[in-house]
Amino acid sequence: MTARKRKVQISVYLDQRIMAMLGDYAARRDQPQSMIAEAAIASFLSPDADERREAAIAKRLDQVDRRLARQERDIGIAVETLAVFVRFWLATTPALPEPAAQAARAKAAERYDSFVTALGRRLAKGPKLVHEISEDMNPGDDVATQS
Repeated sequence: MTARKRKVQISVYLDQRIMAMLGDYAARRDQPQSMIAEAAIASFLSPDADERREAAIAKRLDQVDRRLARQERDIGIAVETLAVFVRFWLATTPALPEPAAQAARAKAAERYDSFVTALGRRLAKGPKLVHEISEDMNPGDDVATQS
């Protein structure tokens, strides 16, 4: 038969909000509140608590850095896509005489509304263009110079 360690009882005053959080956490984990409080105090007093906290913060910062890098990539793709389109459009679209320009503006408004509707559908259900473009593209590859 193994000897059971005898624990010392203490009395602690907790803010009602902290006590409610402890009770909720204990209920979710199906563990006694005293065991959770003991583990929390042990963690707080642990000599390596600072290192663990620093490691957790470093891990979170790495995740944020990766997300920012993806966003930077996505914005770069969007800007390059727009630049290629505008360059192509300007190079291939001749100016219209004034009577035809008025009709073209009316048709353009109709086509723009259709474009916005299609864009909304695409953004709502995907797949996104960014996911269709390989992340392994060489930075030296310029799409504009290949066309």
